[in-house]
Amino acid sequence: MSSTSSLITALKAELKARQWTYADLAQAIGMAESSVKRMLSQADMPLSRVDEICKALGIEFVELARHVVNAQPLLNELTLEQEQAVIKDRKLLLVAFCVLSQWTAQQMLETYDFDEPELIRCLSALDRLGVIELRPLNRYKLKLARTFRWLPDGPVMNYFRNAVLPDYFGSPFVPDEDLLMLTHGQIGASQLTSFKERLQRVAQDFAQQHAADMKLPEEHRKGCTMILALKEWEFSVFTDMRRKTKPVLKTTRHRL
Repeated sequence: MSSTSSLITALKAELKARQWTYADLAQAIGMAESSVKRMLSQADMPLSRVDEICKALGIEFVELARHVVNAQPLLNELTLEQEQAVIKDRKLLLVAFCVLSQWTAQQMLETYDFDEPELIRCLSALDRLGVIELRPLNRYKLKLARTFRWLPDGPVMNYFRNAVLPDYFGSPFVPDEDLLMLTHGQIGASQLTSFKERLQRVAQDFAQQHAADMKLPEEHRKGCTMILALKEWEFSVFTDMRRKTKPVLKTTRHRL
């Protein structure tokens, strides 16, 4: 949908909310009702006309534009090109993970070693990529859905597998503070979906708790990273040890 079409859709919503008819609008802007109907149905008009209708409705053009932005669907994932743009800049990747965790600009500046112009550059880049809507005073609105995920075999997850996982599992796990469990077994194929859904709910619970605890003083919060995974898999070292052919079992008879 084009920008103009989106603005006209928002105008129609404003008309409906105010219970205005096409005749009411036509009278307010000095046009024939048939012309107003045609103009709105074609979803194409100059911005000067959009501004004129805004004035008739008593709303600012900026407010209408904000309604258009808020009506846009949230992203469940980025495109390959968007992820490539994020991954090629280490500071941009850092800021992307910070905004995913709903950090404020002030928190980023106080925690990491970059200055405000660098942060604004990264936030502006994420705004252009559609990850956030950058607002005055370095505030932003996240434009990603709660179900957002990186592309399973995309640049970010490949970086995660190649660089992050070794670092994560290579550092020590503190007894009674951290948790590391390895569970293996064979279960019915029909139960895999159920386990995946439960793990997804755990991840959502973690994200919701993070959002709720952002208001706590920093000294009362701990930075944690949780990795959940479930797939049909066997350690390659074990796979290499599997028999290539089934063994031939011989039956031995014992004499009494």
